[in-house]
Amino acid sequence: PSNISAWWNFGSLLGLCLISQILTGLFLAMHYTPDIESAFSSVAHICRDVNFGWLIRNLHANGASFFFICIYFHIGRGLYYGSYLYKETW
Repeated sequence: PSNISAWWNFGSLLGLCLISQILTGLFLAMHYTPDIESAFSSVAHICRDVNFGWLIRNLHANGASFFFICIYFHIGRGLYYGSYLYKETW
């Protein structure tokens, strides 16, 4: 359709963000120790000793911010275009 623009990509970007958050979160959970004595050292171990652990940790941290940016744009686009008014959608 002619009314499709770049604003309509944020729904699929949300899906990609969610998948990347799940995958990086599972990877980090495999190497993290939640004990109060060794939690900090397990994060340091992930960043220093695990292959590309620093990258996975940063992807997970920044991915959460990107997820919220996408969700705000997605909701804002829906409000701006009045998508909530279309009764066929619900």
